[in-house]
Parts: sequence; structure tokens; C-alpha cells
Amino acid sequence: MNELAARVEAARQRWNAGDLPGYLSLYDDAIKLHGYTPEPMTKQAVTGFYQMIWATMAVEGKPNPTLTFHEVLTDGDLYSCRFTMAGVHQGPFMGVPATSKPYVLPGITIMRFGGGTVVERWSSADMLSVLVQIGAVPPPPAG
Repeated sequence: MNELAARVEAARQRWNAGDLPGYLSLYDDAIKLHGYTPEPMTKQAVTGFYQMIWATMAVEGKPNPTLTFHEVLTDGDLYSCRFTMAGVHQGPFMGVPATSKPYVLPGITIMRFGGGTVVERWSSADMLSVLVQIGAVPPPPAG
């Protein structure tokens, strides 16, 4: 495992241990996170976003959802992986009241490092599949 992969893996372990500040230490104070809002998110916005996710989508009995990384790729100052986040819909999420239904959110992310921290990140996550899993949107017709 190279240095970038090791840094991100250590942050993932902090996330899964319920240490959000430890996870967020991966991000530079000037982070620009693209993909979840129309404009890039700042570190303050990223922190608020993850606090909302933890408050509404955690694993039952834990303060956080579970984060798993798959197919990790690195190239120079870039880190990329496919990820899944899993938990239970325990609070209002995207306008949907808590349903207590489990979900698995698949996504892909690319991180650019500068000076040992992530300075820019691009992510795409399948929010529609989560809305289907929690019952907010009907599944597509079979066939």
C-alpha cells in the first residue's frame, strides 16, 4: 500500500471507529469537494454535510454509517476508489422522514493531495438508489 492509500485507509478506519474529526483531518482547510452540491463544498460545508449524514444515516447503535473502499487506484498525487456506505435511515434525509430501513450507497471518488492532505475531491454517489431503498421513490419497473 502506498502512502496516499495508507493515509486514506487510516481516515476510513477513523470514520468506522466513530471519529469524524479524525476522518476530516484528511482534508485540507482549503478543500474543494465537488459532486454533492452545485458549487464546490468548503471544509466547513463538508463537516456539516458529514454531521448530517451521521445524524440521519448511521448504523443502528453506532454514531456513523459504515464506509468500505473497493478497487483503490493511485497515480502521483491522485487517489481514487469505488466505495460503499451502509447504515440505517434513522432521521430526515433529503426531505424523507426516518424509515428505519437499511441502505447501501455506492459511489466513486477521486482525491487530489497537496502537502499531505486532500485539497480537491470529486465524488459521484447513487443517491437515487438510496431513495429507492428507503422507500421514498418507487423502484423502476422490472423487465
